[in-house]
Amino acid sequence: MIRDTSILARLAAFRRPAARGHALAALALWGLLSGPAMAQALGGMDPVSLRDAGRPVGGDAAISTHWKGREWRFSNDANRAAFEANPGAYAPAFGGNCPVALSEGERHPGEPQHFVVLNGTVYLAGSASARERLRKDPAILGLAARAWKRQSR
Repeated sequence: MIRDTSILARLAAFRRPAARGHALAALALWGLLSGPAMAQALGGMDPVSLRDAGRPVGGDAAISTHWKGREWRFSNDANRAAFEANPGAYAPAFGGNCPVALSEGERHPGEPQHFVVLNGTVYLAGSASARERLRKDPAILGLAARAWKRQSR
C-alpha cells in the first residue's frame, strides 16, 4: 500500500497560508490533486468499523491508506493495519454498488450511510428502502452477483 503522506505532509508543514495556497495550486495544475487517486472511499468512514463493529465510525485523514485509486480512512492504526493486511475483506462488495439495483439489472453506487453487513461482507445499499429489502431477502445477493459478473466483463 502506498500512503500519500510525503507531498501532502510537506504542504501542511508550510507555516504561511499564502505559501500553502500556492503549493496546492501548483499541485492541482500538475494534476496531482485531482482524479481517482484522491477520491475518498466510504465518505471517510472507517471500513473496518463497518464490518467488525457494525456501526459507522468516522475515519481520520492522518490515519489513511490508498487502495484501488481511493483514499481509505481509519479511526485508529490497528484498523488501518487490518485493512492493509486484507483490504478485500473490508471493502464493500460489488465495488460499492447497490446489490438491489444490480439484481434489477442496473448499476448504481451505494451509499455508506445505508450499509449492511451480511455474513461478514459489507454491502452498500442505494437507499434506506433498498437496505431493508436486502436485509429481508438476502437472495438478492445471488442475482446481484450474477449481474456484477456480467457487467464486469
